[in-house]
Amino acid sequence: MKNNAKKAHLFAPLIIMLSLSPVSGSAKSINNEKPHTFTTWSKQTAEGYQGFIEVPEDRTKKDSRNITLQYVRFPATGKKVGPPIIYLAGGPGGSGITAVNYRFDMFMALRQFGDVIALDQRGSGRSNDLPNCESKQIVPSLEPITDTQYINYHRKALKECLHFWELTGVNLNAYNTLENARDLDAIRSHLGAEKIVLWGTSYGSHLSLAAVKEIEGSIDKLILSSAEGLDQTIKLPARTDYYLNRLQQAVNQQPAAKKAYPDIKALISRVHKKLESQPLKIKIPQRDGREVESLLQRRDMQQLASAFIADPKSVSHLLRFYRDLDQGATLSFDKVPRRYFPDEFLQPGIPISLRPMPTAMDIASGIDMKRKAQVVEQAQKSLLKDYLNFSLHYDNLAPELDLGDKFREKPVSNIPVLLFSGTLDGRTYLEGQYEAISGFKNATKITVENAGHNLLMASPEVQDAINLFMEGQPIPNTHIVAKLPNLAP
Repeated sequence: MKNNAKKAHLFAPLIIMLSLSPVSGSAKSINNEKPHTFTTWSKQTAEGYQGFIEVPEDRTKKDSRNITLQYVRFPATGKKVGPPIIYLAGGPGGSGITAVNYRFDMFMALRQFGDVIALDQRGSGRSNDLPNCESKQIVPSLEPITDTQYINYHRKALKECLHFWELTGVNLNAYNTLENARDLDAIRSHLGAEKIVLWGTSYGSHLSLAAVKEIEGSIDKLILSSAEGLDQTIKLPARTDYYLNRLQQAVNQQPAAKKAYPDIKALISRVHKKLESQPLKIKIPQRDGREVESLLQRRDMQQLASAFIADPKSVSHLLRFYRDLDQGATLSFDKVPRRYFPDEFLQPGIPISLRPMPTAMDIASGIDMKRKAQVVEQAQKSLLKDYLNFSLHYDNLAPELDLGDKFREKPVSNIPVLLFSGTLDGRTYLEGQYEAISGFKNATKITVENAGHNLLMASPEVQDAINLFMEGQPIPNTHIVAKLPNLAP
């Protein structure tokens, strides 16, 4: 899953360019498709089709309305065409169509094995017709508040939004991973395919694992990265600390970084204690050139860290923040890409907003009582507490949405699965990923050293391994070493 922006952020429209153009070769359109040229942000183009299917919003209701799922299909180019490959974005709430922009080469490479489908899941991207909710809750930005007070603001915001969505006719019970999985079988049928290959990352892997339990006979293979198990929507805080140990080992490989950060955990602990006793007034640059004042508290740094630890490139900025705070220097937020920050941090003083799909999906996947007790206990000692997945704090506010413990049981299957895991993934940890697929008897696990949560483009060897997997050949190298970015300040 992505950074802490999961918990509250406004819907951002897709930034893609799709224009009518004929598709060459023997590719043919199917129902509800039109030929299109997909043009990426960097002006790369590919011929394909833009299509849609209609599915029941809530399959438990006979009178359910239909919703539209949008996708882009890139026809197969290989001589031996296999099942369609459906890309499942993370989040939840990420757009599969938008992902083509930054994973274009992979989408094109996979066409040699079958049609490649960039899907916008229900409630996301172009498949979203649900209203966002802006609550009346505003977290004070210039006065210190306790963690309990902060969480209460968000719980009140969710209550307001649940009421808002009820009044506007939004059926949150239909936005869960089981319905998402059933959509995949509907797409398979729509494409006229006997089976499909699922290519899922982060929440997309969570959805893939649920699909194995729900529509196992319709699935040929799984390609997963940064896997999130069905019982792992809420991560274990202790594993964040284990990740920091791996990060320290990576830092120690670079003399300048090792000198600047000889003990990352001690640095983080010092800064948190400093902010706990004396919050710091800071200025956050806005897009219009203004600067907005905000009070940086210990909790804010824990939330920033939860967002920034996803990948080594972003964590390099985080380490510099901690070092600057430790040395009493001014934080240079304007030198860091805005995409790394939670929206709430960048825009202090705005009302808490929630998107229906990711909110409902996370609550539905939920957490069982045993794991919740583990999280609560570990959070007391963990450096980042329990801020990695904020939906924990929505517990018991919408129990009717929870899919239950049976949903969270791990799948057991003979379906071939290829898993890529980054050693510096600060969102889905190595230990948890291996647990998530432990029920698969035909699994190949590839460790990508120095890679983080977004590892698919970390090394050309990732695509090489996928090619061998799709060809049904053994993969001799299950350890890939990606280039470690400069972690020194």
